[in-house]
Amino acid sequence: MKENRIIGAALIALGIVCLGWFIKAGIDNFANKDRKVNVKGLAEQEVEADKVTWPIVSKEVGNDLTDLYNRIGTTQKKIKTFLLNNGIKETELTENAPQVIDLQAREYSDNNKPYRYIVTSVITVTSNQVAQVRKIIARQGDLLKEGVAIVDGGYENPVKYEYVSFKEMKPKMMQEAIENAEKTAQQFAENSHSKLDKIVSADQGQFSIENRDDNTPYIKKVRVVTTVTYSLKD
Repeated sequence: MKENRIIGAALIALGIVCLGWFIKAGIDNFANKDRKVNVKGLAEQEVEADKVTWPIVSKEVGNDLTDLYNRIGTTQKKIKTFLLNNGIKETELTENAPQVIDLQAREYSDNNKPYRYIVTSVITVTSNQVAQVRKIIARQGDLLKEGVAIVDGGYENPVKYEYVSFKEMKPKMMQEAIENAEKTAQQFAENSHSKLDKIVSADQGQFSIENRDDNTPYIKKVRVVTTVTYSLKD
């Protein structure tokens, strides 16, 4: 009997100890469940554009449509010959149909123009040879020697540089952004005398591709910002 009482008392005592431990763990868990830190991770990289779209715009003005079409045809041939001789491939060229504006057909025209028609021609170069195309753009003045004047494309036909290999660098940049976020969270934890625990939540990151500056649109700045939430513990 005496031994049974001792064993029973020991079991009760052990139960009380375990109960106390579970209560403490529950209280600690409850107290720490809202201890979180929200941080942002940034990764940036400069890359050269790997695709260029160059609309080459030329115009002719006059009163005789037949003559204008012949002149536009001659101009287009000279432009294409210039491009092909400088390394552009035939498959990289797109020739749009000429656009004709009849100034006399305009409702509010004063009809005092020395010419009636404006014919606009656009030949577009679309290429991955960005460096090569940039050299040709710098030498387009050579066409003036052949009587070909290239006009500014304006807002409708700007030279456009793109970075299309973006998907290949996304995983590495995301990893770098998360690592930077972890460094920030780690510093916060140390300052608050805590320890960094597991990731509670994280987003996929917001990517952006912009020109490095207005003078070098062929250099792109790729940027990603990700938000990561970590839990903290003592």
